[in-house]
Amino acid sequence: MANRIPHLQRFFYSHYFFGGLRQAVGVLLPPLFLGGALGLYDVGMIAAFGAACVAIIDQPGGPRRYGTSGMLAAVLLGSLTAAITGLASSHSVLIWLVVPALCFFFSMFTVFGKQGGLLGFACLLLMTLTMRTPLAPHEVLLHTIYSFSGGAFYFIFSTIAHRLLWHREEQQALSVALFATADYIGARAQFYDPNTDLDADYRKLIHAQSAMTEKHQAARDTVLRELPKGRHRSDRLRAAALNVFIDMVALLDSLVATHTDYATLRRSVPDSDVLIFARDALFKLSINVSHIALNIARNRSVKERNSVKAELRAIEFELDQYRQGGLVEREPEVYALLVQVLRRLRNATRLVDRMADHISNTVTAELVDMRLDKALDRFLSRQTWRIGMLTSNLRIDSSHFRYATRVAVAALVAMTLNAAISHAGLDSVMPGAGMHGYWIILTILVIMKPGFALTRQRNGWRLAGTLIGCGLALALFNVTQSTDIYLAVLVIACILGYSLIQLNFMVAAVFNTLFVLLVFHFLSPSTNLVIGERLMDTFIGCGIALLCSYILPWWERNFMASLANAAKKANLELLKTGLRYAGLTRAKTAARALSLPEAEALDAEQHEAEVRWRLARKNVYIAFGNFASAFYRMMDEPIKQQKHVPELNHLMIQNHVLASQISAAIPILASLPVVPEGIQKSLDAVGELLEGNDANPPVSIETEGELATLAYPLRQMVKAAQLIRQEMRGVETDTMKAANVPT
Repeated sequence: MANRIPHLQRFFYSHYFFGGLRQAVGVLLPPLFLGGALGLYDVGMIAAFGAACVAIIDQPGGPRRYGTSGMLAAVLLGSLTAAITGLASSHSVLIWLVVPALCFFFSMFTVFGKQGGLLGFACLLLMTLTMRTPLAPHEVLLHTIYSFSGGAFYFIFSTIAHRLLWHREEQQALSVALFATADYIGARAQFYDPNTDLDADYRKLIHAQSAMTEKHQAARDTVLRELPKGRHRSDRLRAAALNVFIDMVALLDSLVATHTDYATLRRSVPDSDVLIFARDALFKLSINVSHIALNIARNRSVKERNSVKAELRAIEFELDQYRQGGLVEREPEVYALLVQVLRRLRNATRLVDRMADHISNTVTAELVDMRLDKALDRFLSRQTWRIGMLTSNLRIDSSHFRYATRVAVAALVAMTLNAAISHAGLDSVMPGAGMHGYWIILTILVIMKPGFALTRQRNGWRLAGTLIGCGLALALFNVTQSTDIYLAVLVIACILGYSLIQLNFMVAAVFNTLFVLLVFHFLSPSTNLVIGERLMDTFIGCGIALLCSYILPWWERNFMASLANAAKKANLELLKTGLRYAGLTRAKTAARALSLPEAEALDAEQHEAEVRWRLARKNVYIAFGNFASAFYRMMDEPIKQQKHVPELNHLMIQNHVLASQISAAIPILASLPVVPEGIQKSLDAVGELLEGNDANPPVSIETEGELATLAYPLRQMVKAAQLIRQEMRGVETDTMKAANVPT
């Protein structure tokens, strides 16, 4: 819609740009000071290599405590890597043994998750940059000290920057999560448009939810890392950010619980204005959330909002017309669904308005839910690093072992090819291939990823980005000879290269190529031959990476059954914790009504159950996001490697439906004085089906009064659980047979 925030504006106010700026400054300061002020250009470049190694760990949007420990590890392991590579660089045989061994060892760090993968890549980056020039034994110690100093400088610089700008980081992480939430609301609004294709709407929604889950976790790890403890200004700022985060999660939970049978609604009330009004209301709420996100990033209050009162009143009028027309008697469940849509739109509107108030009033900020204060740290992500995780994956059926083997083989092939070119004297035909073979290895390390689809995708992006970057550099060198302009472009390219690496790999490759070419131009300003060298090296590296990606490949289909099972188990846990929360809520309400002495104890127990239910909901979002991401990665792999596509697609949809209906049903169950027998049997049947057992849910359930609002979600839960059990049987049986010896 016309009032949406432009993506360029979102980018420049995001933590991606802010983080890229911090990384670029931390990497460029050592060479600018040592080279520009003291004339120590070589020392400055080596220090910059050490700083660049640590900067890779300093990614925006992650838990700060893991970033600090990761940067310290990068300083120490990077320095050790530089020393080992430097000692081996002057021995033609030893370097052939060291480089593949280091590639294998550090590629195995993917067993530690994203942070481990970044640490491994950072050390390998320093390895390739160290091997660019052979070092004599007496030079290795100084080279290692310079590299260590650059890494230590970046660590200190980053720590100070994070300490001074902590609130800015919270705002930007929260802003990115809110933008993702706005995109999700916009995707959900499409379901109420009778003219759209439901399957296409589902694909967009699942993509949006997967992206949103990742950004919500990043915001969670940033905002919840230090909670307000007093009434100082910093505590008020933390409380305001925390309030926005709590309401953002509540908004998401409310939206997830609005899932309904849109096909039935379109069929039952095809010409109803209720659907159009609901669509428009959600679009307006999406725009409001986007404006809140932008103003949080800009540290401003929200002055303008789109009102949805007209849409809500129009829906009320339409529902009154339906009631007078007898829809309640003819199709009570359809009418109950429409009423639920109206209620949740009202709740969503209230939450969005409250979020806007939070950022407009930080002077007297109080937590919107004081009971959550001591429980919020349980929502943070946890990371464990154990040596046993490495040793236990040293086997042929481990995806991490296979990936590390591919990288080591690719590095060995690159070194062999580079040596062959140099030995045959083909440097004149393939300029720079022998002299700058380290760039081939660097290209391989950047492109090769554990998944085949991502490796192939990055291959094309890297080639295109390098080609465009070389073209821009050639044009720049021919247009002007001003070193001031070159320096300005170099700084801008470095900032944008770091900023875009998580958002658009191809565009990041353009700026990174331009940055590297300008660096080499400053080192050797008399020739533009380096442009051809970089282009040729990149083509060779991409070719090797693509060929070696077929060595011991680990296809996404091998993961799909376990990921689908994890999503099913997460839904089962959501159901169990939700039923316990609902049961304790009913017991607490009854105890208070009778003034029983155990009411206070039940209150604490009910609060603990509520926290566990919220944790289970978070885990459902994460499990579903992992499942959906892996499914779409599998769809990018060769067709012959795609197995059980219809079944997995059904599982993905039904797990989404089940989570939505559980989220919708639990609050209603909690409000009932007692659960009727038919409804209880249906709930028991859902649990049995998710555990893989046979179950016979009742044909009919109670639907009188408020129970009508439970009828639809309960039937959808039973249906989804039955379909999940049915599809999982076929997927698990076939996958277990095929996974014994993965190919």
